[in-house]
Amino acid sequence: MKIRVFCFLFLVASSASLLAQSQTPSLNSNSRDSATSSAQRPLTKLPPETILVRGAFSSASDSVTPVPESGTVSQDAFTDPYFGINYPLPRDWFQEYEGPPPSESGLYVLAQIGPRKDGPDSASMLITAQDLFFTPLPTTNALELNQFLNDHLQDYYKVEAAPTPMKIAGRTFSFFSYWSPAAELHWYVLAIDIRCHALQFVLTSRDTKLLDSLMLDLNRMKLPADVSATAGEGGGSVPVCIKDYAQDSNLVDRVDPIFTEHRFSPVPVRIIIDTQGKIKHIHFISAFPDQAKAISDALEQWKFKPYLRDGRPVEVETGILFGRVPHPVAPHPVAPSAVTPRATGAAVR
Repeated sequence: MKIRVFCFLFLVASSASLLAQSQTPSLNSNSRDSATSSAQRPLTKLPPETILVRGAFSSASDSVTPVPESGTVSQDAFTDPYFGINYPLPRDWFQEYEGPPPSESGLYVLAQIGPRKDGPDSASMLITAQDLFFTPLPTTNALELNQFLNDHLQDYYKVEAAPTPMKIAGRTFSFFSYWSPAAELHWYVLAIDIRCHALQFVLTSRDTKLLDSLMLDLNRMKLPADVSATAGEGGGSVPVCIKDYAQDSNLVDRVDPIFTEHRFSPVPVRIIIDTQGKIKHIHFISAFPDQAKAISDALEQWKFKPYLRDGRPVEVETGILFGRVPHPVAPHPVAPSAVTPRATGAAVR
């Protein structure tokens, strides 16, 4: 039976209530047949006076610098140059679905992979990334994200293993598992911090022995050095990621964007600042074209004080939210000190 968990965790960043809804899997034994049938449907012409307007989407100031959504599955391996990941897929596995664009809260569906042949003991793997600069959840690292999900499971799910450290591919992940007695499905959730993103590998199956073997198979994955469930701030060959870095105390020159149209959507932006304090890369996680143009024109005039590490200037990556600030999810009932007052690094209204 085909297991589909594409929507798992995708709506978690919106609110705690949506979290529970997004964890409910749907079972569809004819998913590939349905996809084939949809692809063969005849195209429908739009009315002649219809105008298509492109909505908010992700974009970047250049096509050379890797971005989180640039991960691909090719030659039987999942590779994401932004996160420095390379994972050779299990034998006869492939990418089942391509993920949607990232959400306004910086949630990415990087890949969903599974076996080519379905069966009663089939499985699925969903790889997601949550930008910790923009998440509305009261979490600051992958460990806290797994703890939050564990603490907010609905009553019809049962925790099998509470969050605990686990070594995978020589790195420390946060691992927890739960299952649905009604659907007889088990979820294994592994999370790690990379470049101030919480990456999750969500394994789903009815067969726990199969899930155990898939976790062992993840040891073939290549990951950056100095990453764990609580530490992944970059450095070395990639910029150091720092939340709240775009503050007046770090800025020399700043020009606010001038918007020609009023939009209700916030614009989350990641920037890379070079060793001279100039912005060298702009990544719009979700923005309308006119918003991206106005913000780019302004950011090109920004100048930061060089960031020093061990007395040497290094590149910095940080996040800025332009527009309204979304309301964060309700504070964590167990550890209120972990709640962040905003969902972003620096907000510009």
